[in-house]
Amino acid sequence: MSETWDARPVGVFDSGLGGLTAVRELFRVLPGESVVYFGDTARVPYGSKSGETVTRFSLEIARFLTRQDIKCLLVACNTASSYALETLRSRLEIPVVGVIAPAAGVAVTAGRPGAPVAGASVPRRVGVIGTQATVASGAYARAIAVLAPDTQVVSRACPLFVPLIEEGWLEHPVLRQVAEEYLAGLRDERLDCLILGCTHYPLIAPLLQEVVGPQVRLVDSGAEAALATAGLLRQRGLLAGPGRDPRHRFFLSDERLDFARVARAFLGGELPPTAIVDQTDLPWFERSIPH
Repeated sequence: MSETWDARPVGVFDSGLGGLTAVRELFRVLPGESVVYFGDTARVPYGSKSGETVTRFSLEIARFLTRQDIKCLLVACNTASSYALETLRSRLEIPVVGVIAPAAGVAVTAGRPGAPVAGASVPRRVGVIGTQATVASGAYARAIAVLAPDTQVVSRACPLFVPLIEEGWLEHPVLRQVAEEYLAGLRDERLDCLILGCTHYPLIAPLLQEVVGPQVRLVDSGAEAALATAGLLRQRGLLAGPGRDPRHRFFLSDERLDFARVARAFLGGELPPTAIVDQTDLPWFERSIPH
């Protein structure tokens, strides 16, 4: 049986720029794949919005990305994955991957750091940190309950992490104080895993690990979703194929003043060509960012 290939790009979207940490993982595991990314920088944050609004925004972005002829869609936003994933899957003809299920799957099968992965080491206490909307949705608790009903889930909303991370205060004493305040209760929960339920949080993973302790395994939701996307492409014969020269394109709904600095921090490298999409005309209009 001959292999099949599909050179169309992978679509990725987030409420802002945090989803670029998932794109970074996609670049690592699928270096031959082209990526089209949309960051809704005009309407960020999603974490304080209603589920109905988040779903409407997600559908608008999905329609725009499907017009870029993508072959699958990675929803690299925990809030959008919490509220809009099933609607997106019902409306789109391409595969849609969210961040919730991949991270939940790792959380219930991985042991503590250094421990063997076996039935006896399946974690029974899982922590989740994320935006107010992600935590309020209960999406992680439901996903974990399906996989391992006896697992206890402890969730904490950490709304100040995102603005502090985007401010670049990764080593600022204020960020440490906020982390200590948010996670103080979690240290007493004897967690096996802590799910980073926001794609911004990998940038402060060393601090989070220090606060919760080395015995807690951190689960990066964006990275796990990128790995799940790679697996899906391989399974369905949708990989771009050998010898392909990837062509990446980034879109934003607003050109924030500090875009380049923040985006490079999340992506860990130089940025592909980027354009602004007028959010009042989604999904129809775009204009190039002057360089």
